[in-house]
Amino acid sequence: QVQLVESGGGLVQPGGSLRLSCTGSGFTLDNLRIGWARQVPGKERETISCISGSDSSAYYSDSVKGRFTISRAKDTVFLQMNSLKPEDTAVYHCAIPYRLQCGDWIRNGTGTRYDIWGQGTQVTVSS
Repeated sequence: QVQLVESGGGLVQPGGSLRLSCTGSGFTLDNLRIGWARQVPGKERETISCISGSDSSAYYSDSVKGRFTISRAKDTVFLQMNSLKPEDTAVYHCAIPYRLQCGDWIRNGTGTRYDIWGQGTQVTVSS
């Protein structure tokens, strides 16, 4: 079964850092467009970062720009999160944006029903 698998979440103090990883179970992420989104219970999902498959161009929402960095190493896509704030607390999902290019996927704000999503990893920022 083809699945996206996230890891690296946890509890961190405000100002701290975490690195999330996204891998493919049953397929490789190499050359695929991969995005990260987050969701707080009761709120809409928020697309926050995306890396293109062609040239690994990186895209960010305004809410994380300058603090988060997306990168890839062959079969894994990483999201380095620095200067974390309590409002970054959420379940973080990686996704394959199926129809939208990265810039449009970020501007879309929530992702689409055509995207392929992982189960997510919890990030909690609290003292």
